[in-house]
Amino acid sequence: MKTKAITVLAILSLFIVSCSEVDKLLTFTISNQTTFKINSGLPINSPFEVATPDVTSNSTSEFKNNNTNVDLVKDVKLQELKLSITSPTDKTFSFLKSVHLFISTTVDDEIELAYQDNINATTNTLNLTCTDQKLDKYIKASSYKIRTKVTTRETVTQDIAVKADMKFRVTADPF
Repeated sequence: MKTKAITVLAILSLFIVSCSEVDKLLTFTISNQTTFKINSGLPINSPFEVATPDVTSNSTSEFKNNNTNVDLVKDVKLQELKLSITSPTDKTFSFLKSVHLFISTTVDDEIELAYQDNINATTNTLNLTCTDQKLDKYIKASSYKIRTKVTTRETVTQDIAVKADMKFRVTADPF
């Protein structure tokens, strides 16, 4: 009886580990980026929306490069979202109090993608906290929209160009 229980437990453990290993083999990263401009003269301590152009998704070619297709994608999550100031080059994120980024498509509702509150950064790069939202339908679309909401802690005297680098973790079914 004890041997059977150990055998069943070993088989069950092997099954769980092998499923995890299969998921690792079918998991890859898609990277996208967009840029936006924070205009000078924004009001201090008031949330303000920043215009962000539509992001053309390269997901179809990424799926193909990773030996899968859109129908087999089962899970997409944001792994990393990093903001970098590209202009002026000597500017840091010390002017920023908070930033929230949202994602939507023409057919899908808007959800929060990443955020950072109480920013206390003295560098020109900022890693945001990613939400745990399921992003399959957004990444499968041919394009999506990123909306950015910022709150400044000090007066912005010149326009600031910011690049958002996004990394999505994609897991696909084997067939």
